[in-house]
Amino acid sequence: MAGEISIHSDYRQALGEIKQRIQTTQLRAVLAVNRELLGLYWHIGQTITTLQQAQGWGGAVVEQMAADLQAEHPGIQGFSRTSLFAMRQFYLFFSPRFEVVPQSVGQLPWGHIRTILGKIKEVDAALFYAAACTENGWSRPILELQIEQELHLRQGIAPSNFQAVLPAPQSELAQQTLKDPYIFDFLSLSRQAIERDIENQLVANITRFLLELGKGFAFLGRQYPLEVNSRSYFLDLLFYHTRLKCYVVIELKSGEFKPEYVGKMNFYLSAVDDLLRAEGDQPSIGMILCKDKDRLDVEYALRDVNKPIGVSSFITKEIPLDVQAQLPTVAEIEQQLAGKL
Repeated sequence: MAGEISIHSDYRQALGEIKQRIQTTQLRAVLAVNRELLGLYWHIGQTITTLQQAQGWGGAVVEQMAADLQAEHPGIQGFSRTSLFAMRQFYLFFSPRFEVVPQSVGQLPWGHIRTILGKIKEVDAALFYAAACTENGWSRPILELQIEQELHLRQGIAPSNFQAVLPAPQSELAQQTLKDPYIFDFLSLSRQAIERDIENQLVANITRFLLELGKGFAFLGRQYPLEVNSRSYFLDLLFYHTRLKCYVVIELKSGEFKPEYVGKMNFYLSAVDDLLRAEGDQPSIGMILCKDKDRLDVEYALRDVNKPIGVSSFITKEIPLDVQAQLPTVAEIEQQLAGKL
């Protein structure tokens, strides 16, 4: 019986390794085919550009080439007039800086590349989104959303004291996790919304919230309880960041940043480090999200604070006043519910 169990265990382990090897090989094959296709599209774009510049043929050469390629390969998709113009754009966009397909771009599907080419005008921004796509595995709709919300202009610019209190490269990686502002356009809040309203909607839309926070955030809870000196304290939102290897405390503020918020966050981080932080965890990080802030106020408030804290603003979709007036009050809702019981 022991021999049978051993053989069975060995077989399952071997089978698992083979399955993993198959998946890895399939992925490498897909990536290799994709790189070959992109190399072909680059060459076609280069050839069209060269013919146009040398012969002055304009768009006529694209239409003629599309017709000839489709006649030669009637069963192959992707060589229409529109596709060939996209290949030409692909080559012209990147060729001033690269002799071949850029490495980060070469890992993307053609559809993603066309999305970037259609929405981005600067090469550096295009490379940013190409790298982000590869790292995060974005679908095309998510890529379009991130471009529309100008992620490349928001990531890594929030004021913080990370460089002063965290060692490199932890400080650089932590800084890149911050955005400013965060765009919570999936929330619908009135001007009178309080922190709990924001928290309720963020948790109710946790998938979109995590997408906006970025890769690596694992949600642990809201109003997370901590007991210090026989007193109970509650963190608005608690996360663990799988890449930074640390706890992340998020405090929500419905109004403008105030310097005293830093002192409260410093207290929370000390408590989390003492009560939750385990061996191997990096120092806990605090994020204060405010409706608005003055950068100089934040810089002064963070100066000489030894706990890593960042401060960002956030944008929500406010409910228009005329719509607010039509919404029932809490009392009216309770009365309606009582009448149905």
